[in-house]
Amino acid sequence: MTSLRKALLLMAALPLALPLSAQAAGWGNVTGQFVFDGEVPKQPVLVSKGDPTAKDSAVCAAETIVSKELVVDPDTKAIANVFIYLRSAPDIHPDLKSSAEKEVVFDQKGCEFKPHSLFIRTDQTVVVKSDDAVAHNTHTFPIRNQAVNFLLRPGDREGVPVMNPVSEILPIQVTCDTPPWMLAYWLILDHPYATITGNDGKFTIEKLPAGEHSFRVWQEKAGYLDRALKVTIKDGETVDLGAIRVPAAKFAK
Repeated sequence: MTSLRKALLLMAALPLALPLSAQAAGWGNVTGQFVFDGEVPKQPVLVSKGDPTAKDSAVCAAETIVSKELVVDPDTKAIANVFIYLRSAPDIHPDLKSSAEKEVVFDQKGCEFKPHSLFIRTDQTVVVKSDDAVAHNTHTFPIRNQAVNFLLRPGDREGVPVMNPVSEILPIQVTCDTPPWMLAYWLILDHPYATITGNDGKFTIEKLPAGEHSFRVWQEKAGYLDRALKVTIKDGETVDLGAIRVPAAKFAK
């Protein structure tokens, strides 16, 4: 083979190699904690324990139920149920291309949804169950997916499967009409780069593609806490954002 022919073959191969090198830029993580900046608010009582006026009081008033609209730890001021997510992903780590768990359980116990906040990927099925001895309905309010509204029989441990094949732009409401205080939120995305803070207010998102990302931060009482939280991810590193203080005014209505 002539030197010219070898050179031409090498040049023809270069455009194919470029995308591969771009995909191999590396992967990193981000972590942090959301903290309430102000006097810790009390969670309003929705139903008092033993309230005889509550519907299905033997089940729904077995324990005091408080609002989950804003959950702040009284000692650390950590904020629970904050959603942190990428609107879309430029690339997905090979380990995360598809969900390891194909089913996610969404339960009802003591006339409350469990969990209150849920992250779901579009390749997962939500199995809606009930552990209560009374009937419930589950009603979703998506923007892009097909809404569902169905009745669950008492103690339904088999559950009803719900598919959400389209990515949503923000968390959607899920409610029950009986009792009407039951409320939860689902975030549905077609990639893995999202999480929800626990009671400690902390979060970690792993195996993000290296580069600059713009995260959305959303909480049900305040709405968007940040529409564009900028984070630069470096290969093999974990970016620790530390304590992100959120002013109390953000949650004022």
